[in-house]
Amino acid sequence: MSDQIEQFDVVVIGAGPAGAVSSSLLNKKGHRILVLEKQHFPRFSIGESLLPQCMTYLEQAGMLEAVQASTFQHKNGAAFSRGEEYEYFDFREKFSAGWGTTFQVQRDSFDKILADEAQKQGVVLRYGHSVIACDSVNGERQLSVQTDTGERYQVQAKFVLDASGFGRVLPKLLNLEQASSLTPRQSIFTHIQDNIDEPDYDRNKILITVHPQHHEVWYWLIPFSNGRASLGVVAPTELLSKIQGSPLEQLQTLVSQGGKLAHILAKAKYDSQVRALGSYSCDVTRLYGENYALLGNAGEFLDPIFSSGVTIAMTSASLAAKAVHKQLSGEQPDWEREYSEPLKTGVKTFKEFVEGWYDQRFQNVVFSKKKSASITRMISSILAGYAWDIENPYVKNPARLSTLAELCQND
Repeated sequence: MSDQIEQFDVVVIGAGPAGAVSSSLLNKKGHRILVLEKQHFPRFSIGESLLPQCMTYLEQAGMLEAVQASTFQHKNGAAFSRGEEYEYFDFREKFSAGWGTTFQVQRDSFDKILADEAQKQGVVLRYGHSVIACDSVNGERQLSVQTDTGERYQVQAKFVLDASGFGRVLPKLLNLEQASSLTPRQSIFTHIQDNIDEPDYDRNKILITVHPQHHEVWYWLIPFSNGRASLGVVAPTELLSKIQGSPLEQLQTLVSQGGKLAHILAKAKYDSQVRALGSYSCDVTRLYGENYALLGNAGEFLDPIFSSGVTIAMTSASLAAKAVHKQLSGEQPDWEREYSEPLKTGVKTFKEFVEGWYDQRFQNVVFSKKKSASITRMISSILAGYAWDIENPYVKNPARLSTLAELCQND
């Protein structure tokens, strides 16, 4: 690499969904964009069950056609199982306007499609390049970059967007990290050859299963279009530590206790690496600062229960791209009002429902037999990712969930 400092309008750290969408949107506005990605694509990632709200952002970024041309599994809702109870939400029957269907995706190929589309549109993308320092120099950001072959170089940008996900590059470099208010939990997950032959099993929906004895333990089953599926369990760290064996043995033990899930996966073949992620919830002291902003998981990650991660990431990408374009055009955006506050509207909604899931308020709602059609549509909208639609009473005031849970408990 040359000793000369390269100049870009915006450097985006990370080429996942938030990085691909934000870089595409800014590139479309005529800005010169560099994306630096530490890993090489395709690579494994979780967060495989998209929400319909994502489709809007894929459209904005000009990437939807490429995704639709793939063979990803169609998705139209979310199903919930607990013991013998079974309920589902059809995302096509929702309160908010917008897409009612989406896809369940293997993230290695999905993320590669988005990154490839960004490159085709003119975004400069470099794999195997890590940001190791980020300094403020003459009103801009100067980044020190190291390649995976050990070379180092510097880049100067008018603005930096951190879309590094769990890598959380800027929170670490700029000392922005803080603990999440959510209870620490651990997840164990893998991909399986599911061999499901249940005639009434619906591959068009993610299946969320509650452990019959431990309401705070739940499983996801995300079917793909090729007979494979993503399978994972989330449990308190303390409970998992009491289960003997390797991560695979722990996962299989818990699945065997999963009621209907155990029956559905009776013929499953566990043929892939089992991975674990502990204390995954995280937060930051602020989402933006001097010529930088944090996108998606680089800011706050809640919990995988409602598959909100990619939707929050893409929403942050869209909001930030508008503010960055405004700033690069000579205006001064109000980052609190135009980015942080709008983003937190949806995060706050999801957070209330995450907390309600674990304290059983939302589980009471899900498995209630007496939900009205209008309430069901409002809840369906949030589960479909429309957590920013303030016309929805449960977005405007997420605490209404407690009142609804009490009503459902008294059915």
